[in-house]
Amino acid sequence: MTMSLDDATRTSTGEDEFAIVQALVAALPGPALMAQPHGADLVPMQALETGVSTTYVGPRSADLALILLDRTELIAAGGGDARVRLGDVLRPALETASDLIGGGQLGEVGDGVPASLFQSADAVVFDLIGEEGVAGWFAVALRTPAPPRAFRDVSSRLGRISTVQMTLAVEIGRATVSVQELLDAQPGTVIELDRAVGSEADVFLNGRMIAHGEIVVVDRRFAVRVTEVLEPVDEI
Repeated sequence: MTMSLDDATRTSTGEDEFAIVQALVAALPGPALMAQPHGADLVPMQALETGVSTTYVGPRSADLALILLDRTELIAAGGGDARVRLGDVLRPALETASDLIGGGQLGEVGDGVPASLFQSADAVVFDLIGEEGVAGWFAVALRTPAPPRAFRDVSSRLGRISTVQMTLAVEIGRATVSVQELLDAQPGTVIELDRAVGSEADVFLNGRMIAHGEIVVVDRRFAVRVTEVLEPVDEI
């Protein structure tokens, strides 16, 4: 069972971030790395182009960025195939680390790292140390949502955005596959999901789960019948 950071008592600034980076380095492919707080010097700009970054969305959100200088082990972990992106190889480790934040979902792991994240006062930066010295860097900026405003204040503002279009995503299941299974995939390959037929689907808004529902068909199109709402609408 994974314990989120909210399940433990936090006693010092940076303790949450240190737990996250410890989980990350333990899950990274390749030689073992050790994390230590970064000093005052700037991360080289050219290194930012070789890293990956992502956002974790949930009750407590975060921006995460990872730079590894030696890609040899990562290329090997990806089977040396160009179809496997660096972000795909590193995603399992980032998911393991972000699971400690709890209650949310990790977004797409994209190439490149915004310099602003490593320079942000809200981010905690770590050096990743290998046998030959600094092997990379990791930055995490945790964000705690502001307390909800009074209902009257919120409702008075909703009229301004009532016509804004928002995208919902419905997830019917997930699958965990190895890199080799991914490389062997071809037209006709069947990937089994982790849910049985008839199980409820999850409804997401901007990466945040807001409801459960049943998959139905309306006018020959798939639809979802909401069976349980997880979040009050006025908190969106």
